[in-house]
Amino acid sequence: MTKLSEGAIEALSNGDGGNDAVLQLVNIRKIEGGNGPARFRVMMSDGKHTLSSFMLSTQLNFMAEEKRLVPNCICVLKRHVTNILKDGRRVVIILEIDVIKPAEDVAGKIGDPTPYTEGQSKVPQSAPNPTNRAPLQTQNGNEGNRGFNREFGKKAPSGMPSTPGGGSKVVPIASLNPYQSKWTVRARVTNKSSIRTWSNSRGDGKLFSMEIVDESGEIRVTGFNQEVDKFFSLIEVGKVYYVSKGSLKIANKQYTSVKNDYEMTLNGESTVIPCEDSCDVPMVQCDFVSISDLENRDKDAIVDVIGVCKTVDEVTRLTTKSNREVSKRTLNLMDMSGKVVTVTLWGEEAEKFDGSGQPIVAIKGAKLSDFGGRSLSASFSSTLMINPDIPEAYKLRGWYDKEGHAMDGQSLTEVKGGSGGGNTNWKAISDVKNEHLGHGDKADYYTCIATIVYLRKENCLYQACPSQDCNKKVVDQQNGMFRCEKCDKEFPNFKYRLILSANIADYGDNQWVTCFQESAEAILGQNAAYLGQLKDSNEAAFDEIFQQANFNTFVFRNRVKLETYNDESRIKATVMDVKPIDHKDYSKRLIMNIRKLAA
Repeated sequence: MTKLSEGAIEALSNGDGGNDAVLQLVNIRKIEGGNGPARFRVMMSDGKHTLSSFMLSTQLNFMAEEKRLVPNCICVLKRHVTNILKDGRRVVIILEIDVIKPAEDVAGKIGDPTPYTEGQSKVPQSAPNPTNRAPLQTQNGNEGNRGFNREFGKKAPSGMPSTPGGGSKVVPIASLNPYQSKWTVRARVTNKSSIRTWSNSRGDGKLFSMEIVDESGEIRVTGFNQEVDKFFSLIEVGKVYYVSKGSLKIANKQYTSVKNDYEMTLNGESTVIPCEDSCDVPMVQCDFVSISDLENRDKDAIVDVIGVCKTVDEVTRLTTKSNREVSKRTLNLMDMSGKVVTVTLWGEEAEKFDGSGQPIVAIKGAKLSDFGGRSLSASFSSTLMINPDIPEAYKLRGWYDKEGHAMDGQSLTEVKGGSGGGNTNWKAISDVKNEHLGHGDKADYYTCIATIVYLRKENCLYQACPSQDCNKKVVDQQNGMFRCEKCDKEFPNFKYRLILSANIADYGDNQWVTCFQESAEAILGQNAAYLGQLKDSNEAAFDEIFQQANFNTFVFRNRVKLETYNDESRIKATVMDVKPIDHKDYSKRLIMNIRKLAA
């Protein structure tokens, strides 16, 4: 018979030790969490006493939902935190627990335990949302996010340190909930926003937010108006602070990627005090997702990724709708899955990013988009780390230097740049058909080198709405005006647009593709406006342009998808991008393919 850790319940109830205690689960009950996640309240026994003041952390809910934690099973309590409520009662939050003997192998309740005298009253329905992942730790005391390592398996100390003012004990972020009054956390600032302002019918205001992390978890903190004046200039990214007396509420997941069910708001009673002894506080926590797994994630999901920066584009500048100029840079990341994803950096991160030497790039809190396949955006709330000092980065660097550098990688993103090499899904046209690309739920993208065999010039031009953001066909009103049904307006002019049907071929097969404005102009070597004018004035010259375009070879980036029209299903191929062949890059790729075949 498995021996339970007699006396463990008393120790846990008094807030002393308790890790690695062998306990029997007596009862487990689900408590609905209102707007937050459901919680599970647990009664445990050490053979002598029972205690019902255990709460399962939300990220261990799956153990209850999958019936791993059921009455009579024997468990080892690996990691926990003890939460003290306003009335002095203690709640034991289970952060890590292992089932060492399932209930079916146990002959009922062990011993004749009696309820422990303390901890009998009702516990609150909300508790923390700790994270299981081991934290990332700074190295050599460096500030910022450029280098850190991980601290594994650190157990919570039995005696928490006091704050500088001595007003309350330091507690883990994981144990925070709205039912506490006196608490202080000791945490490192991993991200800090700029000051944002607003103005509406209720008045003007300003706010800033930051993300803080300790050994147990992370939380988002927001300050408004007076708190902006009081704390913004004090707080620096990378520094450690004592934070106390903030207000806690259910987190709005629409505005934060931080893995915590709660968020903190600074108020008039809040204090933020710098901490000098900060070496044991981690820099940031990441839960990395494989790039190949991005295809299975929902649009707008917030994820952490790590990969090798295969290529990086130059900085470009865009003007937003609010007439504000912002910097943008795209880079391609590849990991050991062999998949590649395009990541967009914005603002200062885009300006200062250096992709030389193909560094390892880790991004915390990137937003997933389904535009052109799968792509990521590192927003202003994301954390970017170059060559981080963590095991994942060393493993990735070793793999890439040994074998990954010879791989093209299969891109999840519709690639707009490049002219013959790099991170695209290279296929022969016969491969596209044999592998049934485009027959799935989502479109497939591939790159090929092919030659123009035939161009269908009939109906390749149409008269479109002259508005900048509208390309709909206009109707000639026969009075010198042209009507756009989408804009519901009439215009005295129009613009020509191209829809070109082409047959392209390589050494093994051919395929009909549709080319829209930019790709059609690249193939024909002329813009749509000139072609429209030429068609009306000199048809022979118009025909000659099409003849000259035949039998030219390009790099095509194509999208294929099975579409049904009039009960007939067929693959529709659309040219997303067309570029001249860069023979140097093309030759390098051929050499790599030959080496692979010879290996």
